[in-house]
Amino acid sequence: MQQGRIVKVSGPLVVADGMRNAKMFDVVRVSEKSLIGEVIELRGEKASIQVYEETGGLGPGEPVVSTGMPLSVELGPGLISSIYDGIQRPLSLVREVSGDYITRGVNVPPLDHKKKWDFEPQLKAGTLVIGGDILGTVAETSLVLHKIMVPPDVEGKLVDIKRGSFTLDDTVARIETRTGVKEITMLQKWPVRRPRPTAKKLQPDEPLLTGQRVLDTFFPVGKGGTACVPGPFGSGKTVIQHQLAKWADAQIVLFIGCGERGNEMTDVLLEFPELKDPRSGEPLMKRTVLVANTSNMPVAAREASVYTGITIAEYFRDMGYNVALMADSTSRWAEAMREISGRLEEMPGEEGYPAYLGTRIAEFYERSGKVVCCGTHPREGSLTVIGAVSPPGGDLSDPVVQSTLRVVQVFWSLEDVLAFRRHFPAISWLNSYSLYLDSLEPYYRKNVNEKMPDLRRDAMRLLQNEADLQDIVRLVGMDALSPRDRLTLESARSIREDFLHQVAFDEVDTYASADKQFRLLRLIMTMHEICGDALTKGAAIDKLAKMKVRENIARAKFTPETEMAKIDGITDLVRKEVAETIGK
Repeated sequence: MQQGRIVKVSGPLVVADGMRNAKMFDVVRVSEKSLIGEVIELRGEKASIQVYEETGGLGPGEPVVSTGMPLSVELGPGLISSIYDGIQRPLSLVREVSGDYITRGVNVPPLDHKKKWDFEPQLKAGTLVIGGDILGTVAETSLVLHKIMVPPDVEGKLVDIKRGSFTLDDTVARIETRTGVKEITMLQKWPVRRPRPTAKKLQPDEPLLTGQRVLDTFFPVGKGGTACVPGPFGSGKTVIQHQLAKWADAQIVLFIGCGERGNEMTDVLLEFPELKDPRSGEPLMKRTVLVANTSNMPVAAREASVYTGITIAEYFRDMGYNVALMADSTSRWAEAMREISGRLEEMPGEEGYPAYLGTRIAEFYERSGKVVCCGTHPREGSLTVIGAVSPPGGDLSDPVVQSTLRVVQVFWSLEDVLAFRRHFPAISWLNSYSLYLDSLEPYYRKNVNEKMPDLRRDAMRLLQNEADLQDIVRLVGMDALSPRDRLTLESARSIREDFLHQVAFDEVDTYASADKQFRLLRLIMTMHEICGDALTKGAAIDKLAKMKVRENIARAKFTPETEMAKIDGITDLVRKEVAETIGK
């Protein structure tokens, strides 16, 4: 291992001399305290290193030792239910070693190398295998069957394979390759900055159903897609991310707290172990991995946390699982890039961010996708990436927001005005968009209802018409509108309050299945249609607006999933009361 000496310390940036054989992105150990760092610039024998731990007290002359290896993560049984910091140190073990505060230079293994796992082989000796083939399985939790795969760069003939209980370092199989026999363990290591290989990328054609009506019905994201949630402070980004992590129909959930406030990350760490998986009744943590990097942790570690999280997510995607990754928030990662770039004295881009900001963000989101996994027997997996963005003051012209919008396909625009009205989710139905609508339409027609896409278009048209009519109302008042326009306002209000508004803390309303969403929206649009016919028959708009059945519609969203017929039954009440109104 090569050793150099510190010549300069500037915050999280350390410059070392005597590093002639170092390579870009090599991991180094800085000073006698053995702090973890990564080489990010080379000039002759001088290496600029971003250090992922606090650098206070370091000075020139202290040693820097290169490991000769890139920053990598350990992949294998034991990942699920873990809570890591940005450089994949399990926080539970760190606490045992250093107490309530993370001591500098703490070095603990990411996975338990002493625990034994029951390995069940899936292949027989003599089989020809390539990278990505599933050798066997380990029941990691009651919800996740961990698939032990041939490493991506290995192919050959399976010499032998074992059954039994093994540690991560024990050999479970041997493969005869062109360069000799290679022993395979249940542990893989992978550089975090290098995407894991896939056989083929596919167009997302199935929505990631989240149980949030405004998302699933109006602005869906496909499994394997990308979405961003920008919004000002207090608009509900973190609550949205928590809801998605709890309810999205992904088999594996990765939650990255990237530079978030300590209290918000604490909520996640305390709340998630208590949550029940709605489909199995088991604790949600049995299919979740958390990466916790708070705002008071070293700035440079935010970058590591993002790459660590997405590499673990790719690993589970390669098993053939649908994985959802939530990053909260990528703005903090961008701020870390800006600080390091400034200390490197690079030419700044817009608002001081580095000129390569857009490239780094694009590289991160491009690691998402619905894919055909590598292997002899192809299987499909998906990795959906949803990133929160925290622009100062909610300014959507912020470089981080604009760079993100250039690469993602779904934009969920959070508005503080809606949040202050207690409208949750505070997602603007006028500014948000989804570019997956066309590719997901066949799924909705086949699996939800043939009329679902048309119903959505009609409802969106009502909301847009309402926005236009509101301008007129502000100028000349409600009395200037025709009965038909007033009905439009009433129906749009019903869509907003009875459909789009959702109570995250209500046991029933926190989640709505796709079928329930269709029935609720159909009820509201049927009401609009029946009232429209009544207007042509001479009914008064004031009486239509004050019908008692509107209360039934408002309460319909609190109908349990097991009693869906009650929602359809309200339509008969609508017809009956409207007929009585016409008679009067």
